[in-house]
Amino acid sequence: MFWTSHPSFFRLWGRIPKPLRRRVVRLFSPSFTVGANVVVTDDQGRLLLVRHSYRAHWGLPGGLIERGEEPAVAAAREAREEVGIEVELLGDPVVTINTGFQQIDFIYRARPAPGSVAVPTSAEILEVGWFADDARPMLQSEAAAALGAVERPRH
Repeated sequence: MFWTSHPSFFRLWGRIPKPLRRRVVRLFSPSFTVGANVVVTDDQGRLLLVRHSYRAHWGLPGGLIERGEEPAVAAAREAREEVGIEVELLGDPVVTINTGFQQIDFIYRARPAPGSVAVPTSAEILEVGWFADDARPMLQSEAAAALGAVERPRH
């Protein structure tokens, strides 16, 4: 759709208070939104982060899963659409459920395909960067929570 790929849409969307944005999404979505995020690390252990046009801090590539789409397919699609890279998903996702925000996220670990160069390929992405653990910029709260969930030991 034109309005979701136009840069001015994202600037306007970012100015709408977050609670109101959630309500708008809920009007056009099922009772829970379901998303897929990708924690992409390269051979040097650096983390791929994106800076959205409508957010102040850095986040992970990812987005909503389309109706009927498998979470793994959505995760790979989001990486391709947002930063122009193919990824190899590593293992099963971590699934987080936030009942307060009515949100379910599938968080995948991944590595970029050989020769991939990450660049912004979506109007919503202003900047892309690879960051070592000790040089990470300020993260969106959702990205920090997703990283925490992926890095937490599984039992």
